[in-house]
Amino acid sequence: MTAQTLKSRIADIIIWILLLALTLSCLVPLLNLVAISFSDNAAASANLVSIFPVNPTLSSYDKLLSDSQFWRSFMISVERVGLGLLVNMTLMILTAYPLSKSPRQFRGQKVYMNIVIFAMLFSGGLIPTFMVVKELHLLDSIWSLILPGAVPIGNVILLMNAFRGVPKSLEEAATIDGASQWTILMRIFLPVVLPTLATVMLFTIVGHWNDYFGALVYINKTSNYPLQTYIQQLSVEVQNITDPEKLMELAKISDRTLNAAKIVVSTLPLLMIYPFMQKYFVSGIVVGSVKE
Repeated sequence: MTAQTLKSRIADIIIWILLLALTLSCLVPLLNLVAISFSDNAAASANLVSIFPVNPTLSSYDKLLSDSQFWRSFMISVERVGLGLLVNMTLMILTAYPLSKSPRQFRGQKVYMNIVIFAMLFSGGLIPTFMVVKELHLLDSIWSLILPGAVPIGNVILLMNAFRGVPKSLEEAATIDGASQWTILMRIFLPVVLPTLATVMLFTIVGHWNDYFGALVYINKTSNYPLQTYIQQLSVEVQNITDPEKLMELAKISDRTLNAAKIVVSTLPLLMIYPFMQKYFVSGIVVGSVKE
């Protein structure tokens, strides 16, 4: 074994050790959170839980999942993600595609691009946005959570740069064959930029699923809260409980264990979606971030 080969292997070992340490630094807190959610009140309060549950119990999950409002809020979040994904993707594609054209192909492209950049840098503010939503009679509706952020400018720019990376020869060949712009978009551009589409789709899903503040502003009825807002407001209520068995169960629950259960339950859907889109993530970011 030459000295150069030995140095290369030592460098590889050091790199793997660093990557393992970084992985553990991300994984251990998550395991600790899951362990706390399954531990009882005394162990969690005394900080005795590491990565394994102490005195395992399902009391926090029973409290969380037995609540009918939890499932109603869960379905509201699912509805919000579905409708929001449809609206966001449609508007982002229809905005990014014409902006990806040169000023010779799309007259006024620079003007619209300046408007988009201005909208990205400066927002109307919370109070004006609330007034607009109120005047449109959208308060307490699912649309109040979707329409104010219907066109995420950052994602539009990612898509726009991805469209610009599509070879011009493909569009020219389709134009010669008589294809319309709609056909070119649907049959050529979208399949080519699929990794970027999957990336902005993941951003959109995560954004809608994790948002809790929007409902605090636009939703007055707690029964219409999405999941993240509901579990952010949820607390253990022991008043007016006289059943000894329920009191014993609640004694096993603390804010810490319940909050850990909230985070675990609300994170599971995203953990189920991410593996299917992971292969597109890095390539989608690279394609959408670089202008050729």
